[in-house]
Amino acid sequence: MNEQDGQDGRGRQERADAVDREMAARLLPGPVVRALGRWWETNAAAYADGTPGAHTVRCTPGRWAQITPWPVTLAPTSASGDAAVSRAEVASAAADALQRKAFTEALVATYVWGKGKRGTPGGSGPATLHKILAFDGLDTALAGAVTALHEHGAPQAYAALKGQVPGLGPAFFTKFLYFTGLALEPVHGVRPLILDRVLARRMRRMAAAVGRESGHDPDGSIAAWVWSDSNWTPHRYRIYLSFMHAAANQMAKDENWPPGAAADLLECALFNVGWETSD
Repeated sequence: MNEQDGQDGRGRQERADAVDREMAARLLPGPVVRALGRWWETNAAAYADGTPGAHTVRCTPGRWAQITPWPVTLAPTSASGDAAVSRAEVASAAADALQRKAFTEALVATYVWGKGKRGTPGGSGPATLHKILAFDGLDTALAGAVTALHEHGAPQAYAALKGQVPGLGPAFFTKFLYFTGLALEPVHGVRPLILDRVLARRMRRMAAAVGRESGHDPDGSIAAWVWSDSNWTPHRYRIYLSFMHAAANQMAKDENWPPGAAADLLECALFNVGWETSD
């Protein structure tokens, strides 16, 4: 799928493709590899199994009292105070829901984890999710995405959801796809990963550096265009997945990274690290 827009779209797309090829050839630069190694040194005990399953966020279940269906594997909305929710727990909730074809319940689990403490009663958490759940075509859209993931692959599942559900953008429906991908056996092609604004900005920074060094994007405008803060095309999601899975293989050969770790550990780490260009 083309990302071009406007009369100069073709030229921009050709430059974007050139930067993508350079990134695919170079993968993670040295400063990023070293930053990831430092992250692993600090977090190895927490993620000893080489997965981000222990990655935990805090949420306040009572703030989601208006939301149904509520996954039974999460702390009940009648509970007082905060609760911890890990990726492993969300994966279990999603798998349980998918076995019953309770697609909206799986979405709730992934959405609540994604919002965490930001889920205030009148804010973009419960209020937005309530509107999403009220959409008549939600279950059909989610079911179609799960089928596309199983039969065709993650980019096709992304395309099946993009723009289909009011209020449900890529930053949150890729969380649904990610946890669905953990539950499905088999998944066609590479497993889906989360792509949100933070990760897009990490990719933008690397793409801008590659664009300057290669001459394909001297001013960073192409990187800013394709790795915007939201609304990525299915093509861009495909590029992201290809890069991340290849970069995971790159990191697996590094002595400061766990061998055999999947791409979602890299996604989790990349979300949390910063790096200096010359470190």
